Amino acid sequence: MGRMNASRRSSARPRRLAAGVLALGVVALAGCGDDETAASAAAPTTAAAPAGAPAAASPALVGASAFQSLVADPPAGSIVLDVRTPEEFDAGHIAGATMIDFQAPTFVEQVSELDRDAPIFLYCRSGNRSAQAVAQMVGLGFTDITELDGGIISWEAASLPLVTG
Repeated sequence: MGRMNASRRSSARPRRLAAGVLALGVVALAGCGDDETAASAAAPTTAAAPAGAPAAASPALVGASAFQSLVADPPAGSIVLDVRTPEEFDAGHIAGATMIDFQAPTFVEQVSELDRDAPIFLYCRSGNRSAQAVAQMVGLGFTDITELDGGIISWEAASLPLVTG
C-alpha cells in the first residue's frame, strides 16, 4: 500500500509541473502583440483623489459621429486632447486638438496642468492609450471626460476630416 501511494505522488508531480509550464506559456502568449495591445493589458497606475475631493464622473465613450458633433461645437473652455505620439499627430489629427503624448515620461505632469473641471474630449489611435489616459486622469480628479471609441481609426473609417502638420 505504501508503494502505491508513493507511485501516485510521483506521477502527480509531472502533471503539476506540466500544468505550471502551460500556465506560464499562456501568460507569456498573452503578453505578445503590438505596443497598443500590450499597453492595454497592463493596468494603469492611478493616483487616488484627495479626501474631500468631488467624486469623478464616469467617463463617456462615444462613437465617431457623436464625437464629431461634440468637438464641432465644444463647450467653452473644453479641450480636445490627442494622446498619440508627435509623429502620429502630424500625420493627421482632429481640428483644434492639443497633443500630449501618453507614452512620454512627462504625461502625468502635462495633464496635471489642465483644468480638472474642463470638458475633455480625448482620443488616440485605436482606443487603447486613450482608455489608459482616461483611467489616469480620473485618478487625478478630472471630472468631465469623453473618449472617442475606436480612436482615430474609427474617425477615419467614418470618413471624417483630419488636419495634417
